[in-house]
Amino acid sequence: MTTLAVPQGDLHLAVIAAAYPLALAAAARSTWSPCGLSMLSSITPLGEAGRGRRFRPTAAWFVAGATLGGAMVGGVMAGLAAAVRALGPSPLLLALLAVLALVLGAAGDLGLLGYRIPLLRRQVNERWLDHYRAWVYGSGFGWQIGTGLTTYVMTTAVFVTIAVGVLSASPLIALSIGAVFGLSRGLAVLLGARVTTPEALMRLHRGFDRLRRPVWLGVVITQASLGLALAALSWPPSLAIGAVAIAGVTWAVTRSPLRHLATPG
Repeated sequence: MTTLAVPQGDLHLAVIAAAYPLALAAAARSTWSPCGLSMLSSITPLGEAGRGRRFRPTAAWFVAGATLGGAMVGGVMAGLAAAVRALGPSPLLLALLAVLALVLGAAGDLGLLGYRIPLLRRQVNERWLDHYRAWVYGSGFGWQIGTGLTTYVMTTAVFVTIAVGVLSASPLIALSIGAVFGLSRGLAVLLGARVTTPEALMRLHRGFDRLRRPVWLGVVITQASLGLALAALSWPPSLAIGAVAIAGVTWAVTRSPLRHLATPG
C-alpha cells in the first residue's frame, strides 16, 4: 500500500497554499496583455493630466474595481468549492486533481497543447476615457481586468488558479484567492505612478518589453514547481519522475522544431 508523504489534513493545506503564489503569478503575467499595457499607457499622471484629472483618484478606482472583479469571480469559485466540499472527496484526490491542472497549465503556456496564447483577445473600450468620468472608466476598466476573464487571457494559469481555488473545497479560501488575483492586477497600475513625461512612458514600456519573456517563463516554472511539490507530497517517488519530465520538456522546447512553441504572446 502506498503511504502518503504527509497527513491528509496537511495535504489539503498544501493545495490551499499553492493557490496564492499561483494567483500572483497569473496576475503578473496578465499585465503583459494588450489591455494591461494599454492601462499602463493611459492611466498615468501624464495621461490623467491631459484629460484634466488626477492620477491618484483614478488609480484608486481602478484598484477597487479590479479587486471587486476578482472577488466576483472568487464568489463563483466559492460556490463551486462549496459543492466540492459537499461531495466529500479525499484530500489526496483533490491534490492529484490540482497536480493535473498545474501540469496542463504549464504545458499550455509552453504551447504544447495545440492552442496559442493569448486567448479571448478582447480589448477594453478606450473611448470611455473621453466620454466618462474618471471613477467610471477607472472602476470599469479595473473590473474588466480584475476578473481575468473578460479581456485578453495571457496565461492558462488564470484558469488553473480558478481550478485550484475550487479544489480548495473552502468557499472563504476560494473567495480570497479571487480577490488576491484582482487586487494584484489592479495594483499594476501603480507601476506608472511616476510617468509624467513621454520619455518616462517610453522607458516604462521598454522595461516591460525586456521583462516579457522572464515573466512568462516564471509563470511556467511556478505552475510546474507547484505541481511537482504537490505530487511529491502525495507520492514521494513522483519527485524524481517529475524532475526528469521537466528536464525533458525543457530540452525539447529549446530544440528545433519545438523552439517556436516557447515564444510568449
